[in-house]
Amino acid sequence: MENKPIKYPYLPEGRTIGYVSAENEFMAAAKAFAAAESKDKAMPGAAVLVRDGIIIAHGANGSDYHELHGCERIRQGIPTGQGYELCEGCHPKNHSEPSAIADARARGVDTQGADLYLWGHWWFCESCWDAMIAAGIRDVYLLKNSEALFNKAHPENIIGRQFE
Repeated sequence: MENKPIKYPYLPEGRTIGYVSAENEFMAAAKAFAAAESKDKAMPGAAVLVRDGIIIAHGANGSDYHELHGCERIRQGIPTGQGYELCEGCHPKNHSEPSAIADARARGVDTQGADLYLWGHWWFCESCWDAMIAAGIRDVYLLKNSEALFNKAHPENIIGRQFE
């Protein structure tokens, strides 16, 4: 069976996405952090930053905004990856990647040359790519088969069962 190339909603020129199994220690750490810390109950996610084989920062997605006010993007039927600025709960500042970068900075840890592992999503939005590139993130990794597992439109997704 031949793998079809993944068509991401956004991918900056010259950047690639690597894939690791759920058994990868850093992906497992991102999954555990998502289960414990994500405030997004619909699509819980988390990122870990790794340099020299050591986790240097964590970040989970979400805020309590959706629980209190709902989601403006859902009310308007806006597709995934679009209109984040229309909803305070969806704003990129609440995404896992900038949250992990902020965690590192708050603790005085340099992110230059670090790698990022993201659990709970199948692509990185433009704002997150911009934040990762500005922070000097070297390589990024998603869970193998994440384009199906975390894609709301894919019939084999595990949304709602991410931690089983």
